[in-house]
Formats: sequence, C-alpha cells, structure tokens
Amino acid sequence: MRPGDTAAKAAWMGNPQGGVSAPAAVILPNPATRFRRTADRLDALAAGHPMGEWLAFLSQLSLAQHAAAGSFAPAGANAADIAKADGAGLPPLAADGYPRAPVWRQGLEILLDHVARRSALPDRAAAVIASLRDRAAPEALADDFLRGAVAPEDAGRAMFIAAALQVYFTHLAGGLDVAQVPLLPERGLCPCCGSPPVAGMVTASGSTPGVRYLSCSLCSTAWNHVRAVCITCGRSGRLSLKSIEGTNGAAKAETCDDCHTYAKMFYLGQDPDLDPYADDLASLGLDLMVAAAGWSRHAPNPLLLAR
Repeated sequence: MRPGDTAAKAAWMGNPQGGVSAPAAVILPNPATRFRRTADRLDALAAGHPMGEWLAFLSQLSLAQHAAAGSFAPAGANAADIAKADGAGLPPLAADGYPRAPVWRQGLEILLDHVARRSALPDRAAAVIASLRDRAAPEALADDFLRGAVAPEDAGRAMFIAAALQVYFTHLAGGLDVAQVPLLPERGLCPCCGSPPVAGMVTASGSTPGVRYLSCSLCSTAWNHVRAVCITCGRSGRLSLKSIEGTNGAAKAETCDDCHTYAKMFYLGQDPDLDPYADDLASLGLDLMVAAAGWSRHAPNPLLLAR
C-alpha cells in the first residue's frame, strides 16, 4: 500500500502471519521523505512533457521544501491545543484556527534561499521572493491562504507561502499519535487539519488492494475514503470516471453530476511510481478537459494558485 510516501499503522485482523488486514483509517506523513519523493517524481515527469519547464521548476520547489523539512523541526503540536480542538469537534491541527508558531517562517526562509540559489529565476519571480523577506507580509498571506481568501494579485507570493505551510503542517502531522486523529464526520476533509485533499490514490497490492486514500493538500496526511462516493457531496448515484484517450488510465477524474464537481484519482495498478502531489500537477490537461465539459474541481492544488 503506497498512498504517498508514508507509513501505515494498521492492526491485523485474524492471523498476524497472513490473511486480510483492516485498512488503516489514517496514515500520518513522514516529513523526511514526503517532499523528496514528490521532487523526484516531478523531475521524472518533466522529461518530454509539454509543460516540462514548469514541472522542472516545481521539482526544484519540492526540493526546497525537502531542504526546509530537513533543516528545522518545529515543536510538536501542543497537547492543550489538541484537547481544545477535540472538545470542539475539530481536527487537532485545524488549519484556519491552529495557533501557528512563528518558527514556520524559518522554513519559509530556507525554502526561499534554496529556490533563489538553485533556480534561474525571471525578474518577476525574484521580486516575489524579495517581497516575502518582509517579516509582516508572510503572516498576513498565510492567514489569507489558510482562510481561502488569497487576492488574485497575491497568487505568486501565495504559492511560496503555501509551500512553506505544507512543510510546517506536515511536520506537525507527522508528530501526532494516530490515535489522536479520528476520521471526521465530513469524510472529504483531512482528519488532521481539516483541509481538502489534493487527489485520491487507489492501492493495487499489499494487504489491502483496491483501497482509496485521499491525500491532504496541506499536511500530507492520507485517510481512507470509501470508493464510488463523491468526496464533495457524499452522494454516489451519478458518479463517473473520465480519462484522456490514449493514456494508460492511471489518472482519472471522478465526476459527480449531483454537485457538478470532480476530483482526481490515481491508480497504482497502472503506475506504481505515482505520487499524488506530483502527478496532480503533471495531469493539468485532465483538469482542463473536465473543466471544459462543465465540472468544477473540488478544491485547488495550493501550488497551482499562480498558474
């Protein structure tokens, strides 16, 4: 089972030497490997891709996230904050309300330094990075991003803010006890931070083949979600899967005619090297095709805000 680069924590049902195991409800991320895996996949996908130059830049951005993830370790989630969230029926790291520690900006600085040093930046991108060196700007932009209220003129800066927040919240989520993270009643939202998923992954091997996991767009947590149910509205009667003709079918759009939304689904049986974050970015053509037919994406990819 490989919904991203994470380690499952599932209990065996029956004989521990074999047989069927219960699928893990929640799979917490490994911040030491999450961003490097995405960077390597983006680098592989960039070769010969129509958007190869853009994917190569995003690979560098993911490498910058990996450098940031390995260079600082924010303090773990506060037990009192977790208890407060639990008492209010909220996820433990509720993105729009969790008291963000100032140390997240350390990760942002490392990320910006890495991108500026490793990438040939156009003048506009260099100016965006320079503007984020102001200590006040990142906090306000982070608040806007986590509330889903980024102004169009701030989209370029928000991409770097989103990348840094992914590192910060992935660190926090990776340090939780999975027992502190029950699935939410609204199953289409991340049980760790309440954010929407970037995509779904359907397993192909291991003890639980054919299980669907959604991958959080912010904290990189994966969680089990029943298949053939719309992740936006929870209905199942008018779902269909669409893919681009001539592809191997590893990437599909699950469309819902009840709420007129769609979500990306990736099938490890067709490609065992899939990464939900990288492959979502590389399959923008599928988004364009489905959007042209009238469906709206369930939630944006944070790194596509500037696209």
